[in-house]
Amino acid sequence: MRAINPATEQVVADYPEHAPQQVEEFLSRAVRAFGDWRRRSFQDRATRMTAAAGALRTRAGELAKLMTSEMGKTIASAEAEVEKCAAACDCFAANGARHLAPTEIASDATRSLVRYDPIGPVLAIMPWNFPLWQVFRFAAPALMAGNVGLLKHSSNVPGCALAIESVFRDAGFPEGVFTTLLISARRAGKLIEHPVVRAVTLTGSDVAGRKIAAAAGKSLKKSVLDLGGSDPFIVIPPVDVEATAAAAAAARCINNGQSCIAAKRFIVIDEIADRFEHAFVEKMKAMKIGDPMDRSVNVGPLARGDLREALQEQVDRSVAGGATLLCGGKVPAGKGYYYPPSVLGGVRPGMAAFDEETFGPVAAVIRAKDVDDAIELANRSRFGLGASVWTDDIAMAARIAARLEAGCVFVNGPVKSDPRLPFGGVKDSGYGRELAEFGIREFVNIKTVWIRAAKQESAGPRSE
Repeated sequence: MRAINPATEQVVADYPEHAPQQVEEFLSRAVRAFGDWRRRSFQDRATRMTAAAGALRTRAGELAKLMTSEMGKTIASAEAEVEKCAAACDCFAANGARHLAPTEIASDATRSLVRYDPIGPVLAIMPWNFPLWQVFRFAAPALMAGNVGLLKHSSNVPGCALAIESVFRDAGFPEGVFTTLLISARRAGKLIEHPVVRAVTLTGSDVAGRKIAAAAGKSLKKSVLDLGGSDPFIVIPPVDVEATAAAAAAARCINNGQSCIAAKRFIVIDEIADRFEHAFVEKMKAMKIGDPMDRSVNVGPLARGDLREALQEQVDRSVAGGATLLCGGKVPAGKGYYYPPSVLGGVRPGMAAFDEETFGPVAAVIRAKDVDDAIELANRSRFGLGASVWTDDIAMAARIAARLEAGCVFVNGPVKSDPRLPFGGVKDSGYGRELAEFGIREFVNIKTVWIRAAKQESAGPRSE
């Protein structure tokens, strides 16, 4: 497996793929580790999870540079990602026992309760765009629940994959509790059938999600899917247009535009659309694109050349379909997989920029007649991951949130994941939840225990 620096197109490092026999050895080791790990107390697991948070913070500079070199995120955002992973470890260390405490339920039994017991090795198939966070988002709750993790990471971030395993090792997790598998996507798909694997979680495209869901279903394995998104960013008066346009540019360009929950479709009420569009274009033009190691840079390169080609093709199809290119929209000359922050105006349903997920700093501006039209346009998508509503009328925003088909709705703030809140989508954005108590309960056996007290026998012979 080869890691290529997307800012320079130079090879970072080559990593040998794990042979089938090695993978079998890792799976056997995971089974042995699970037998021990599942019996450990929550306090024991929490101590190691807290140590993982400490290891992340100690190695933050090294890990951030590794992410930037392998997939091109800006160094400041990479550092923030490391801290977010550490915070998630702290969060589940502090709350895992509470989230999974047995629940007493009144029934016809003397005592009845629900237990939340671990299920075994969980296979995680993870993407490159948040190479640490996506993994810790799964691993912190799954390991705290008593499961063990098997990571198949994206092939362009192998260094990050191995570094994550080393973080858990540094934190004192027993051998086999978390294992990185350097294998192809095809081999990972086949691995779902392996009897050792008890469940699978995927973060990736809806295309990959359908394949993983089919394989998991065929093998009767539990799955959680976090797939693509085409998040609406709905702007409704009364609102501060300039401030909202600045927030819109930041929301579209987060992680170089490569985030499933980045705002992508900017739906604006007609009466303020001209002002918003002008301000938004100016904010996007002001974004500094360049070397992701430069702390003054806002937007680094896309992760791979083929991703840039696909993004350009979506822009070209949208323009051919009637959209207007307001800024950007052309591949720049020179080394690196850079793409400029771009805005398409006059976007309508049926265009690529409306119907498809654009994974890069390309924004689609869509005009709505009124609030009802804005909601209809927002919901006219096969995706349903996140959505945001921007307005000074909070009561109206709350009513809109109830009508939006999305796994999360943010009002006057960009969509983000938070270990204290459940995360996931509907429709083609997948199913299941990560994070919070909902996420930690995805990969457990929700077990009913029904107890009736034994009848008391008399102490001696009865007197007649």
